[in-house]
This record gives sequence, C-alpha cells and structure tokens, in this order.
Amino acid sequence: MEAQAYYQQFERNVRIILDALAAGLDLRTTALETSLPLEVYVLCEVLNQGAGEDFVLSASGVARLAEFQQQFMKHEGQTLAAMQRVLADKRGTMRTPEGRVLTKEMLIRRLEFFNEAARQVNVMRTQQSLGSPYPHVGANK
Repeated sequence: MEAQAYYQQFERNVRIILDALAAGLDLRTTALETSLPLEVYVLCEVLNQGAGEDFVLSASGVARLAEFQQQFMKHEGQTLAAMQRVLADKRGTMRTPEGRVLTKEMLIRRLEFFNEAARQVNVMRTQQSLGSPYPHVGANK
C-alpha cells in the first residue's frame, strides 16, 4: 500500500484501535501494549519537528493514543494539512537519537504501523467475538 492510502486510512485506523480498547480488548499480552505508545510518541515528534505542530503527551501506556486523538481532533484540518506537507517534502529531515532521517519516511512508517495495528486489533476482536481462547504469554506449559 502506498503512503497516500495509509494517510487516507489514518483516522479510521486510530478509531478502530480506540474502539477496540473501549470495548475491552486487552493488549497486555501483545506487542501492541509496548509498541503503540512508542509509535504515538514518535508520530507526535514527527508532526512537531517536521510539520511545526504542537502535540504534548502526558499519558502513559495505550492511553497515549486517546490523548493524541483528542489533540488531533481539535486541530484536525491543520494536522492533516501538515501531514500532507510532510508527505510531499522529499528532502525534509528531522533529528533523532540515531541522527538525521527523512521526515517523510518517519511519517510513512508511523502510518504503516497504525494500518497494521488496526488490522491486528480487528483480528483480535473477531477472535474474541467467536469465543476463541484468550492467548496468554507462556501458556504452552
């Protein structure tokens, strides 16, 4: 899927994840419990550094996504326009602990992550609705 398609699905993907969490989906035994808050943080850094936005996160864990969405919705048009500018800029860079990287690539990776996370959450919700056993870490004993 190309970057434009990920961009177009971004809001929907965030909503899918938040709806699943609100419905009680438990991410504690999945990689999403750790990766989701990290990816939200990196997305905010991309938008803050690469597009001049002003996202400030204080929540921890998966609650960080809901906090991001609240801020995003307040300035939705502005933030979506900023994302479009970043995606159109082929030379913009941002500073990371590892050095300078293309801002566009950082944004594309975040958009891909949210697309994949929404897909995983949908699968997990389907499994839950079908009564599949809850996957426990280390349950193979």
